[in-house]
Amino acid sequence: MVKGVLKELDRKMKASLEHFRKELGRVRTGRANLGIFEDIKVDYYGVPTPVNQMAKIGIPDPTLITVQPYDHTLLEPIDKGIRASGLGLNPINDGKVLKIPVPPLDEERRRDIVKSVKKLLEDEKTTLRNFRRETKDFIEELEKEKEISEDDKFKGLEELQKITDEFTTKTEEAVAAKEKEIMQV
Repeated sequence: MVKGVLKELDRKMKASLEHFRKELGRVRTGRANLGIFEDIKVDYYGVPTPVNQMAKIGIPDPTLITVQPYDHTLLEPIDKGIRASGLGLNPINDGKVLKIPVPPLDEERRRDIVKSVKKLLEDEKTTLRNFRRETKDFIEELEKEKEISEDDKFKGLEELQKITDEFTTKTEEAVAAKEKEIMQV
């Protein structure tokens, strides 16, 4: 019974870690990155649609992103959406393709981005702690209801801590790598 609970916890933490990594991928680092377009939505016949579903996005070099809409009438709305996104990107519209130069980040902006990444880390750690607390309470309840022995409870809690520590370490490693990428000039 405890193994099933721990398996479910592992599944939840894996899903949470995957989501966290996607969020980190969306953080702008001073290099061209397709992940930053996942949150930019443009009105497409009355439906807010992500840019990456309306256009072919490419990275010809590390400081340039090209966006070529499948429908050329969407060039202007995509341009406006990118400008309004708050990413600090200014597309150049040549009539067929948007060319988006990715400006290098200054030191102050890099530090601000690192702070936001650390905030993401703290939020993820809180999520992991909440998963841990819920599972711990459930295991203790099982022991209280005499569905498992006291030894099983302690083994389960020990395994619970190992799983939590493993995922906490993985999130910290992901943030350390992202921080190194951001601070790299």
